[in-house]
Amino acid sequence: MANYVPRLKKVYKDEIAPALMKEFSYTTPMQIPAIKKIVVSMGVGEALTNKKLLDAAVADLTAITGQKAVKTKAKKSIANFKLREGNEVGAMVTLRGDIMYEFLDRLINVAFPRIKDFRGIKATGFDGHGNFSVGITEQLIFPEIDFDKITKIAGMNITFVTSANTDAEAKALLTKFNMPFRK
Repeated sequence: MANYVPRLKKVYKDEIAPALMKEFSYTTPMQIPAIKKIVVSMGVGEALTNKKLLDAAVADLTAITGQKAVKTKAKKSIANFKLREGNEVGAMVTLRGDIMYEFLDRLINVAFPRIKDFRGIKATGFDGHGNFSVGITEQLIFPEIDFDKITKIAGMNITFVTSANTDAEAKALLTKFNMPFRK
């Protein structure tokens, strides 16, 4: 197990990085964009009245990502939503290294094809600095989730933080990882 390398990490090193170096004519390998981390988060607004929903969201995120999820707290009080600063209202996980590549592999090759009527991801989720965010409407697309044990269907946000300077470089990087962008 000590010499195990995730499939996509090997693909990045052997195929994607040299292709990007040639495509964008970088002068040094340090300029080649890479995925730094993947942040998976889940907002659970009903957690204010039902704490079990938040615990279920943490358990779901932990099962999906393979890494312990943490509860997130509200940064501001919002009276209309009966929200107070410091209330636990969500869960998140930050993935790096080998776990990140394993999650990316499962997301692209297993989870996205399981979405009903899937035609690809809109490429409008870039933020102008080379990071990409995508929203998923239900956590049931991941095979790790047991359909019978779900208390409430919840969506999640997945953010890919890259070292790319522009959105074009980041899109080229994610496209080479076979991210299913809509044509």
